[in-house]
Amino acid sequence: MTELWLVLCCVIGVIAAAPQNSTTSASYDTIVVGLGSAGVTAATTLARAGRRVLGLEAQDRVGGRVYTVPFGNGLVELGAEWIHGTEKSRTYDLANEYNIALLPTPLNHKIFRSNGEEANATLVRELFDFCLAVVQEHPPDPPEPVGNFTMRKAMEYITEKYPELLKDQDFIDQFFELANLYVDGYESSNDWNEVTTDSQYEELKGNQVISWHRYGYKTFFEIMLNKYNGAPGLPSLEVKLGTEVTQIIAPQHPNEKVVVKCKDGSSYEADNVIVTVSIGVLKEKHTTLFSPPLPKNKQTAIEKISIGVIDKVILAFDRVWWPNNYSFFGFLWKGEDTRKVSQDDRWILNISGASPPMAASNVLTMWINGNAARKMETLPEDVVKTKCLELLQRFIGDNIGLKVPEPTALIRSTWGKNLFTRGSYTFDNLLKPQYPDARAWLGAPLTDSAGAPRVLFAGEATNFNHFSTVHGASETGYREATRLLNSGTSVTD
Repeated sequence: MTELWLVLCCVIGVIAAAPQNSTTSASYDTIVVGLGSAGVTAATTLARAGRRVLGLEAQDRVGGRVYTVPFGNGLVELGAEWIHGTEKSRTYDLANEYNIALLPTPLNHKIFRSNGEEANATLVRELFDFCLAVVQEHPPDPPEPVGNFTMRKAMEYITEKYPELLKDQDFIDQFFELANLYVDGYESSNDWNEVTTDSQYEELKGNQVISWHRYGYKTFFEIMLNKYNGAPGLPSLEVKLGTEVTQIIAPQHPNEKVVVKCKDGSSYEADNVIVTVSIGVLKEKHTTLFSPPLPKNKQTAIEKISIGVIDKVILAFDRVWWPNNYSFFGFLWKGEDTRKVSQDDRWILNISGASPPMAASNVLTMWINGNAARKMETLPEDVVKTKCLELLQRFIGDNIGLKVPEPTALIRSTWGKNLFTRGSYTFDNLLKPQYPDARAWLGAPLTDSAGAPRVLFAGEATNFNHFSTVHGASETGYREATRLLNSGTSVTD
């Protein structure tokens, strides 16, 4: 009795001493890692087909690089702002299916210069539209950096159509600086000479700046998750937020499960796993995230594909003080004024302009990209607010003869330093012609010895034609879910 009692005491002691987050095991048909556009699309597609699905998201919300928040007197988007295109768009079509009235953003621009003058917005827009079109419609062979090619062709255009502008070199220099920022805003690059003219990106037909306005982009996810207007969700989909995945163990034997381990000590098993984390996260963690290590071509793709940063600094005011019939205010710096900006403050030169969002009337969104955005993310909030206020005063307030009031609140995105995004979206860099199949390598599934897909990959970076967009990410989630549904494979215990 005494020995039995001692054994029981030891067992009880071991159990009591076990950590609260000890490993637990649960099994699913599919585990989806990351619940942005690709992940939620994959998870809900499978769940609606009757599969038992677990969605694991490291952040405390779904949406990934879509992030709608209440701010000012309405809603703002810290991530993706618009639906780009209306034909064959998963985002646009879903909104239409639920009778959500989307609104096109008006394209009314004002362009202000740093010396208090107003630039010719019509001319700037025409020149910029030419720059975009010449790259898309007449790319050079062999490929070139976008900036070099665009400047050469734009100078030919200016010489032929606006020869008088050749006398104003400062305006031409200003325009190319602003065009560089605009291209970086499209591409998520740090400089337009990091982007190749050899890109297979394709715009969907239709308006490129469709707004969810008062509904917010979050509605896209509410609809997919069957939670829009108080709907009950999907019974075969379980979602765990704040759950960071630390390791995915892929089996070779057809009868073994994929094991997913998490930072909190939990562990889950499934027939297969769909990984949808950003390539920024894969760059940092793929060597420890996957066991066995990823194939060489997938590692190469992760290394060679570029992801950049687009950030927003969003300011709320107690009243609308800016001309309220414009959708964007662009900033053209004169060369002599840029030279007066201190080294510490040079990040403000990469703020391309400001725009009022459609779902909050007392708010201005300021756009910044590249290394300057990464710099902004590290600065104290009061410094960012002060510098942005000075910029608005210089470019808009001084021009219209008004003192810009102090903002009542500030919110900003930090996609660069966010541990679970490490960037905004991918672009085709100068290495793309050397590695034309990199996105296909990244999106290829890992199979077991019987050829069944066990670890699959989705996300905007795996989309050859529609990368960098919410609809493109959603397409890849649907692609991988369909791959599993069509494969009809399942692990036998």
